[in-house]
Amino acid sequence: YLARIDALNTRGPELRAIIDVNPDALEIADRLDGERRSGTVRGPLHGIPVVLKDNIDTHDRMTTTAGSLALEGSIPLEDSFIAAKLRDAGAILLAKANMSEWAYWRGYNASSGWSARGGQCRNPYALDRTPCGSSSGSGVAAAANLAALTIGTETGGSIICPSSINGIVGVKPTVGLWSRAGIIPISHSQDSAGPMTRTVRDAAILLGAACGVDPRDPATSASNGRFHADYTTFLDPKGMAGARIGIVRNVSGFDARVLALFDRAIDAMKAQGAVVVDPANLPHLDSGSVFQELPTVVLNYEFKANINRYFASLAPGARVKTLTDLITFNDANREKEMPYFGQERLLVSERTTSLDAPEYRRAVETVQRMTRAEGIDAVMKQHRLDALLFVGGNGAGIAAKPGYPTVIVPFALVPPPAPANRPYPAGFTPKPSPVGIAFTAMACSEGKLLSLGYAFEQATKRRIAPPELK
Repeated sequence: YLARIDALNTRGPELRAIIDVNPDALEIADRLDGERRSGTVRGPLHGIPVVLKDNIDTHDRMTTTAGSLALEGSIPLEDSFIAAKLRDAGAILLAKANMSEWAYWRGYNASSGWSARGGQCRNPYALDRTPCGSSSGSGVAAAANLAALTIGTETGGSIICPSSINGIVGVKPTVGLWSRAGIIPISHSQDSAGPMTRTVRDAAILLGAACGVDPRDPATSASNGRFHADYTTFLDPKGMAGARIGIVRNVSGFDARVLALFDRAIDAMKAQGAVVVDPANLPHLDSGSVFQELPTVVLNYEFKANINRYFASLAPGARVKTLTDLITFNDANREKEMPYFGQERLLVSERTTSLDAPEYRRAVETVQRMTRAEGIDAVMKQHRLDALLFVGGNGAGIAAKPGYPTVIVPFALVPPPAPANRPYPAGFTPKPSPVGIAFTAMACSEGKLLSLGYAFEQATKRRIAPPELK
């Protein structure tokens, strides 16, 4: 993997998926191999290299910066809960992945996968196409086989979208299934880290390894007794038989070719014995207030509160200690930090007051009620569903707002449509890139979703590795 990172990350196709490599990785590997030779095997992750997104704290010689020069050189005072769990499981924390800087929460016109530290991450299927974000580097690293396993984080699609576009399996867990302690935050209502891998089995192994109740993240207490140390027990190639799948049709943004492939994927599920309810549309999807304006209010308030708390946890010599410091740093380093887009989101967040503000409290209550009890819960109960089905990453933000889980698996390679105002030249065919199919359900239903994803994966075998990468 180190040789492959060397060949593909800043040379060759210049994927720029990796932002930092652990200088102690080989020494750690030798030590873990020694344990194995002496008869000690910690579990399925013993000796397995894992790449973490660059907003997940590790107390080692790698930095944690969210892609920003403002945190360049920052080494957290302790591991994140996830990093500590992985070390205990015997995993090798191989590298940090590039990402959309500050998890895309900086400028309105940001480029997915760009950070001041890492540059522009590139899609391995088509280098001129978006890798999606904000877990861009994690998605590209998994797709290009730069590590056995990778981990991303999501607030509103940042695991599911890059998983879809990079042809991999992504799991966005229920908020609180994995601890967020030691992760550079946006929103305590929606943030979650999760696996990004090439197979459903790998995702299931990784998911169970990092579960646990953590006093540093109160949200994990709600998952106590509802998570599993081994999610591979849910993997059944016949897991689709008898499952009730609801098809969400009232999501826009796809051309006819993608929708035709979506219908073929549904036919494959029917062939496996699934009971399909079509449509099983979600209410409020056409409401800008529920899915755009009010969620933005929530994130604006929560980002300021959460990022200031994170900055306060850093070593005394940290370059920035408040959101105000970060804004000032970006202004002072505009040529390096803001050559392509600004920091409008930071400025709006800075103007918010406290989490006691009536505007915030109304917004978070409305969003959660209308996406939970009056949204996903209502539709699933009405039709007695095991899961809702979305095409691509478009359903990710819908499930993220109530804090519910999603599992996405590859199902097609599709060329992009020609721009309406500038058709492709005669004889030119753009390179196809992947599209995934996403299963969503209510809180702590990861086992069922993995079962469905695994059954679909095993029946269709739709993943194709990036064809131009050796």
